[in-house]
Amino acid sequence: MQLSRAGWCPRHHTALHPARHARAVPAAATSNVPAVLTPHSGYHWDGLPRRFFEGWYFKVTIPENGQSFALIYSIEDPSNPSSPVGGVGVQVMGPDDGYICQFSRDTEPFWASRHNLELGATLKPKPTAAGQRQLRRPVPQAEFSAAVEQGFQASPTWHQGSIVAAETGTPGPPLSTVADCSWAFSMTPKVGWGDAPAAAVSSNLNATAAGAGWGSGSAAGERQQQGNALAAMLGGRSQRATAGWLSMLAVFEPHWQVLMAEGSATGWMEWGGKRYEFSDAPGYAEKNWGGGFPSKWIWVQCNTFDTPGLSVTAVGARRQLLLGVQGVEEDVGMLGIHLPDGTFLELVPWAGEVEWSADPWGRWWLRGRAAGYEAVLEATCGADDGAVLRAPTADNGLAPHCKDTFFGKCRLRVWKLDSQGRVPASAAPIVDSQSSTAALEVGGGPWWGPWSAKAKMLEPFRSLVQLPIDVGVISRTLPDLLKPPGL
Repeated sequence: MQLSRAGWCPRHHTALHPARHARAVPAAATSNVPAVLTPHSGYHWDGLPRRFFEGWYFKVTIPENGQSFALIYSIEDPSNPSSPVGGVGVQVMGPDDGYICQFSRDTEPFWASRHNLELGATLKPKPTAAGQRQLRRPVPQAEFSAAVEQGFQASPTWHQGSIVAAETGTPGPPLSTVADCSWAFSMTPKVGWGDAPAAAVSSNLNATAAGAGWGSGSAAGERQQQGNALAAMLGGRSQRATAGWLSMLAVFEPHWQVLMAEGSATGWMEWGGKRYEFSDAPGYAEKNWGGGFPSKWIWVQCNTFDTPGLSVTAVGARRQLLLGVQGVEEDVGMLGIHLPDGTFLELVPWAGEVEWSADPWGRWWLRGRAAGYEAVLEATCGADDGAVLRAPTADNGLAPHCKDTFFGKCRLRVWKLDSQGRVPASAAPIVDSQSSTAALEVGGGPWWGPWSAKAKMLEPFRSLVQLPIDVGVISRTLPDLLKPPGL
């Protein structure tokens, strides 16, 4: 994996066009109550002096030209000022797989809500704000702009920040391809991790009907009635913990939660001095926390298929088990699929089987079977696509550790199984959709050649995770004083 960006040249994708006129962006939400809230939205640090990181990932894809950007925040060892790897990191992956990173050893300016998706940091205050108390909560856009020269704030409904390339303190060579970056945009969460809420179901079914020529007449009315009935049925269901209820306990390394499978973003981004605008752009969010990333993994995410309302997040990983014995690992994987009708398919190893195969770069393949469905996800990218990103590692902190691209070509197929648990020989898939703007990643290693594996969740965890414990209900109903950090 090449770590230097020397000799990098732009790809032949449609270029982003700088906006000629700034669009007014909605004021930041000061009461961040999203339409969809998953478990583990809060900050998981419990104050103990141990190796700890938490990282957040927010992605937006601009439909008009297929470009994307991702905001990646991380905090490491906040309880240990003398830690050799402690610090706050802000990475942005931008147009044409570009990259910028700002890192600070000082963790004191970082803040996050214990139980809500709210976080931020003032890396450098405005000169006019010198001596004033630093921000420790979400504030409106104008107040943040007046107080913060470099830093960020994030919530379910508002994202804002400004950084410069400043990678001193991180391992490896400088990787930034631009000198500065800033952004401000609103986010409307539509689908979390679980069956979609009523509004998203109705919207997706109307978009699907329109695309199929059902825009008017009795067929459209019938489709809308079906959507309303399904939306009412799904409306009361809980959002799920991505790794099951055991995610409330310190048994895996690391933990992972998809926060938002689908959202809608409106605002702007300035990348290397150029300003770009977007409206109702597809958004996605997830997070990790623990002592370090998996030793090896692959990841595919897409919510920009040619079928509106369809999304997938898939992973295969070798993670550590915290059993008091170093070096105990297991291969785990999953495919999480949200269908346009609001149904969520969770293909996981504790309820079925998951396998994958991937090259060191350029090819991803995952298959899952569970809950009466089978899905196959295939993805590819060009040899010259991608950017090296940093990730929190157990020993070296925020180090170059993975490679990503936003220009993955992927195909998702889903079949419904028969009564024997098999795909009928002549059955057509109920989903067969493609995209050319999938997010793809490989990480960790070593990557000497193709990696093929089948998820084998070890006992007793495989049996324990199947207990009917609803983390969403616990998160929603338990008083904050009784909740563990992050839930």
